[in-house]
Amino acid sequence: MQTEEINKTLRLPTVIVITGPTASGKSNLSLLIAEKFNGEIVNADSMQVYKGMDIGTAKPSINTMKRVKHHLFDIVAPDINFTASDYSELGKITVENIFSRGKIPIITGGTGLYIRALLSGIAPLPGSDEKLRIKFIKIAEKNGNAALLKELEAVDPVTASCLHQNDQLRIIRGLEVFYKTGIPLSEYQALHGFSENWCNAIKIGIMVEREELYRRINARVDAMIAGGFIEEVKKLLEQGYGREYKALRSIGYKEICSYLAGEYSFEEMLELIKRDTRRYAKRQITWFKKESDIYWFKDSDSFATISEPVMEFLYLRRLS
Repeated sequence: MQTEEINKTLRLPTVIVITGPTASGKSNLSLLIAEKFNGEIVNADSMQVYKGMDIGTAKPSINTMKRVKHHLFDIVAPDINFTASDYSELGKITVENIFSRGKIPIITGGTGLYIRALLSGIAPLPGSDEKLRIKFIKIAEKNGNAALLKELEAVDPVTASCLHQNDQLRIIRGLEVFYKTGIPLSEYQALHGFSENWCNAIKIGIMVEREELYRRINARVDAMIAGGFIEEVKKLLEQGYGREYKALRSIGYKEICSYLAGEYSFEEMLELIKRDTRRYAKRQITWFKKESDIYWFKDSDSFATISEPVMEFLYLRRLS
């Protein structure tokens, strides 16, 4: 039995994960890794799955996508509530297909929950409830996110303790699961425990000094605005995608929607996008620090240094 289990493990897909906070250089590194190790890139950014949301999500350019095959970009419309569970299901199919063709899947992105859901599975959660979601959004608009978080603390203190009051989407999801089923989200996750084992993965993380990371974030936001970010949001609104959709409530898009509605000045909008993106990067860093199996490198490290553990990982896999 032990031999059978070993053989089963050796047949599992081999996967390389490139992750880190926003603006850390993941996309460029994943491109180099993919070219060196015969790989194809699989998106692990929760916003880059949406069609028509290119500038504000910093999607790879057309020329970049021509260099290496990319997957799970532009797969759903902005009015679709795409979840980590959806990503896990599609991602697994995509990874297995890439590996079956003799290529190495390169999972690239900064959405930690997506990466964890893909590699380890996810609890079988109930679907979304639009009426409940709208109800909680209205509560937040009237009383603030702090009121939502307080309500979540009353019904699911474990989940609430992991969330910041600005993380409205996940607070609402926790409330939605409880009021739809009577079971706290944390109980669903505890029962599952992210215990699925269907692939062998190495995780490479890129870390940037905080001051430099914030400088890059600010510069990136300026470049997005100069590159047509506001016009991109206008087009989405004209196509009928309203501010109530999850995609349009993401960082950058929500602030520009408010600016276009006359709620912020240009300067206020710009500063809010930069501030919220910096805060998001901080939350990403907190998440990834809890992952004990990531090989961390500084963005200033050479490609040879970063790729060394990848080479060793793939070499050992070939020997097995």
